[in-house]
Amino acid sequence: MQTIRKGSRGGDVATLQHALNLIADGIFGPITNEAVRDFQRSHNLAVDGIVGPKTWAALGIGSSPNPRRIDKIILHCSATPEGEDYTVDQIRQMHLARGFTDIGYHWYITRDGKIHKGRDEAKIGAHTTGQNSYSIGVCYCGGCPPRSVKNWANQGKDTRTAEQRAAIIRLCKELKSRYPSATLHGHNEFANKACPSFIVKNDPDLCAL
Repeated sequence: MQTIRKGSRGGDVATLQHALNLIADGIFGPITNEAVRDFQRSHNLAVDGIVGPKTWAALGIGSSPNPRRIDKIILHCSATPEGEDYTVDQIRQMHLARGFTDIGYHWYITRDGKIHKGRDEAKIGAHTTGQNSYSIGVCYCGGCPPRSVKNWANQGKDTRTAEQRAAIIRLCKELKSRYPSATLHGHNEFANKACPSFIVKNDPDLCAL
């Protein structure tokens, strides 16, 4: 990653904004600058607003390009009930309880459209059997009917909010800029399950990326 600061623009700025849970517009403006300084202060770093190797490392983002060859971006749902919020830490704990070493997804999108960093992109994910080595896993919160629906956990429903839809487009666009040869897929293309509870290839916005 390059050293960036207020006034910088581009993909590295968007990656920074994702990690800080900001709107990833790729513009290092006053809000991003303030968030960087707050992060540096809380991690005992030099509070200068400059994102160099030490700040990137504290964010868990390597200074070198991802050593993995990425040829797929695979979309998932968390298989949680419609209308209920689950944080990235809650999903992480669910995965740890299942024996994973960390959250299985690289990125997680909450119902408010905020994009949260999960497993580092340089590490192989745990989200799609047979596809993890060369893919990035992206998950949105939801994907099942409300709890009031009988047998809700075994049914799929596209519960993406407008904010989540927009965030998925932004994130996938950013990922495509870093991995231009990667193709977009849904988990249901590789497994007999509803996840992500919609057909990626039928989504015109995703197909346009």
